[in-house]
Amino acid sequence: MATLVYNNRPSLRPTRAFNTLLGQMLRETGGTQPAPSFVPAADIVETAQGFELHLALPGVKKDAVKIEFIDGQLVVSGERANPFAAAKASAAPAAETAGAESETAPVATEAAPRFRRTETNFGPFQRSFRLPDTVNVKNIGAELTDGILRVTLPFDTEKVTKQTIEVR
Repeated sequence: MATLVYNNRPSLRPTRAFNTLLGQMLRETGGTQPAPSFVPAADIVETAQGFELHLALPGVKKDAVKIEFIDGQLVVSGERANPFAAAKASAAPAAETAGAESETAPVATEAAPRFRRTETNFGPFQRSFRLPDTVNVKNIGAELTDGILRVTLPFDTEKVTKQTIEVR
């Protein structure tokens, strides 16, 4: 005769699959090295005068941004420099020159920072936006303030987009 075991409390013993799923959900997702490129977040707003494009570019200098209009597309590109890579590169030549002056003296250099967790991306970026025919390309303006690139895309008031023709 076979013995049947009845488990009347299965909720007290979670399955291995549930434990695995829970472990994946709670595991940290941040890496220890920054990504080689990044995609800036964009917002597009329509006003009575035209469109406004807002790109989040924290830490990007005005000289590092390039805006072009090519074949009906607005292309915003540039590079967001990694400030820690610059500090690491400047510390390396200083250590070499200090070592050349005195080979026996210990070199006191500041240790380069190591990433423990990073959620910020650095490197080159490029975003393209198709512009409608109603935008006056000659009057596009751009301003970078507080890490937000604000591109104004005014409507073309001379271009006719809709017209009613009277039948005679």
